[in-house]
Amino acid sequence: MKGIVFTGFLELVEEKFGFEMVDTIITKSELPSNGAYTAVGTYSFGEMLSLLTNLSNETDISIDDLLLVYGEHFFTVVEDSYPEFLLQYKDPIDMLSSIENHIHVEVRKIYPDAELPTFAIVEKTEDSLVMIYKSSRAMHAFGRGLMNKTFEHFNTKASILVEKIKPNGTEVKFSIKVYG
Repeated sequence: MKGIVFTGFLELVEEKFGFEMVDTIITKSELPSNGAYTAVGTYSFGEMLSLLTNLSNETDISIDDLLLVYGEHFFTVVEDSYPEFLLQYKDPIDMLSSIENHIHVEVRKIYPDAELPTFAIVEKTEDSLVMIYKSSRAMHAFGRGLMNKTFEHFNTKASILVEKIKPNGTEVKFSIKVYG
């Protein structure tokens, strides 16, 4: 997992819960990296899972809820670090439907060894999108957070229905409908 995901996560934890919480979850996680991340480094997903689990234990907030908030926060990391990504799209459906065939292609140019989820488009219209998320990491709530901020970025409202195809969250169906 790329370091930018770790550095963004720890920034969020510090912003929301304070530096002491960052120190607590790093200490309790017993990380091979000792919690020293660089944006371009690559780290084990197990480290992220450990950080999330310990933050969940410390705050009594579910991992999915933490990932949702983190996905929303990470959108601002993308906005600040890679604004050119967002300038290429005219609307949120256009952007979300291009995740697999454009955005992830660009991400791999920057981070060649990035392990990314897949998003298969099932159905697309001007105001709706159905896609299937697949990842062994089951971070669909992170994706949902990114989607929430995508609609906000385009000043658009949408409903996003999340259906777990596999109970463990490694395969999820997103049904999105733009309204208003």
